[in-house]
Amino acid sequence: MENNLPDLRDIHLPADAVSFWPLAYGWWVILFSVIFLFLSIWAVRFLLRKSKKRYALRLISSLSSSDRCNIVKMSEVLRRICVYKYPQAAALFGQEWIDFINSRCSEKLSVSSARLLINAPYCKPDSSFASQDVEDLKRFCTLWIGENL
Repeated sequence: MENNLPDLRDIHLPADAVSFWPLAYGWWVILFSVIFLFLSIWAVRFLLRKSKKRYALRLISSLSSSDRCNIVKMSEVLRRICVYKYPQAAALFGQEWIDFINSRCSEKLSVSSARLLINAPYCKPDSSFASQDVEDLKRFCTLWIGENL
């Protein structure tokens, strides 16, 4: 019988293992896509957080006079932030409310401004208040928003 397979040789394995480096173009696209996705999510979250803060600060800075309506609006802004950030504090009122906002800020609200924040929504509509107390309350609201948003 004749040798039908005289030119066959043994299988030789490569000497070195196949390296995964350099990466193929598809892997680079996937890598950059994932990095871009993470950076985009971070940027959107950062801008949303800062825009809420800017909006709240703009609301507070637009209040200038010392009438009851503006004090109520300051209280509403603080409440709205609490509903967003601290839902457990949304139902607080009176001294508990003052203690809560004081616990979340580095500077404490003065007694007269705290009384103003508690009592102003229930005063007569034509009531006016000490401008110094209103300015202290406005400054405190600005500081509190800066620290909590």
